[in-house]
Amino acid sequence: MNLGERLSNRARSIEFSGIRKVYELAAKLKDPIDLSIGQPDHAVPHAVALAAMRAIESGQNRYTLTAGMPELRRKTQLAVNAELGWDANVMITSGVSGGLMVALLALLDPGDEIIFPDPYFVSYRQLVRMVNGVPVAVPSYPDFGFPAAAVEAAITPKTRAIMINSPGNPTGTVMSDADIRRAAEIAEKHDLALISDEIYCDLSLDGPSTSPARYAPQHTIVLRGFGKTYSVTGWRLGYLAASGSFVDEITKLQQYTYVCAPSMSQVAMLTALDVDVTDICAEYKRKRDLVCESLAGTFEFVRPGGGFYVFPRVPATFDCGAAFCNAAVERNVLIIPGNVFSDRDTHFRISFATTDAKLREGCKRLCELARRGPG
Repeated sequence: MNLGERLSNRARSIEFSGIRKVYELAAKLKDPIDLSIGQPDHAVPHAVALAAMRAIESGQNRYTLTAGMPELRRKTQLAVNAELGWDANVMITSGVSGGLMVALLALLDPGDEIIFPDPYFVSYRQLVRMVNGVPVAVPSYPDFGFPAAAVEAAITPKTRAIMINSPGNPTGTVMSDADIRRAAEIAEKHDLALISDEIYCDLSLDGPSTSPARYAPQHTIVLRGFGKTYSVTGWRLGYLAASGSFVDEITKLQQYTYVCAPSMSQVAMLTALDVDVTDICAEYKRKRDLVCESLAGTFEFVRPGGGFYVFPRVPATFDCGAAFCNAAVERNVLIIPGNVFSDRDTHFRISFATTDAKLREGCKRLCELARRGPG
């Protein structure tokens, strides 16, 4: 029996992540200039690491309540409600991806549609397919703002939700307050859920980013994470906030999927929530400026306002993002082609979460490649 021939249509429809392919390629190269993976390069704050170690040593390694440790839920809920003026309930999730998965399971029946701007984070399309939903990507080129008219035009009787990501991955774009307000208005007008992926909200580089929970609190589902902010991506910890009974209902879905978020990670986040990340954000802002200065004059790009990514357009000397990224590999530089995040392949993603030396050398090689062209 060949189990590979017995796969469901669901499994067959899912594609391998283009990001993880590059991640695996990086492991095979000798000292590459890796500008590909969205992996924070700052150290875990010492107090947070110490809290996790003490949690393990003190035996806090068992299951927690499915919705999360009461102390962490309460502390997170108070912080979110104070920030957004929002009477929301909170569930601790196994990363933002885990929260997104249970939210989609709760919202979509087979054949239901969800709309999101293109470019989009790599998992959006695949997760919607995994729950037998229909992903509807609406172009946001060239400025990567919220394409309100196109989103509203894409709404059908099968549409159940809109999904946005600000600060965004792969573009680094922080949607304007006007864009966020318009997304909220459309969700309210058409009675749709509005999923707001805010994993990079603590790394908004030019001032706070806006959450649609301020404008459509009854329709918004906020997803935030701890991994990018505190450099603990492997701890798989995030949270979901929503009003009303939504959190109570999706707790059932978490019971039978992720069971609960990692216990020692939850204990450590009680400490992390009191850590000032101003210096971390300032460091990424400095790296952003370094990269933008290095690329200016050679590449077209929208200056990123959050996270640690920039999404330049492929130079005219190359046919597509994949061709440019393959040529960059030959120069020992790893970047991600735009078709991993988009129905187009006109751009590529750079992560500036690495050392200054690698950023300077990597950008230098990419600029040289752009000027010389293929061959």
